[in-house]
Amino acid sequence: MNLKNIFKTVLILGAIVGIIAFIAPHNVITNTALNPEIGLRIIQLAGQDIRVSVVSTPEDRVKGLGGRTGLATNEGMLFIFDMAAKYGFWMKDMLFSIDILWLSDKGEILDMVDKVGPGTYPTVFSPKVPARYVLELPSGFVEAYSVKVGDIVRL
Repeated sequence: MNLKNIFKTVLILGAIVGIIAFIAPHNVITNTALNPEIGLRIIQLAGQDIRVSVVSTPEDRVKGLGGRTGLATNEGMLFIFDMAAKYGFWMKDMLFSIDILWLSDKGEILDMVDKVGPGTYPTVFSPKVPARYVLELPSGFVEAYSVKVGDIVRL
């Protein structure tokens, strides 16, 4: 093998390694998307990437966003339940307003309420139909991106 062929082989292998290194981190998000053991996840709604904290234990569900001072524009919290039901949410210990979306197991928005403020406590907000996931977003997200029932959240 001459020097020219060795150089080509090294160049091709380097390109392959570079492509794998670039693609692999993006696939991790997709492949772990429905694994509740992963604490953070990127989901998509209305063309926006949203970084969500994943909540799947009873203790974490009770706390939710309570006590936090806010959410960044493209941040949220995703509640994962074992089965679909009419899960109710309230604003106990909340310091800011949010939009609440109830989702099917396929990510379809089944119901939602927007701009729910801390002053609504102890009112409980529940969906009209059973849902498997609940997504909490910054107040005004639904309005800003014209989100509606029937839209799909890429989980």
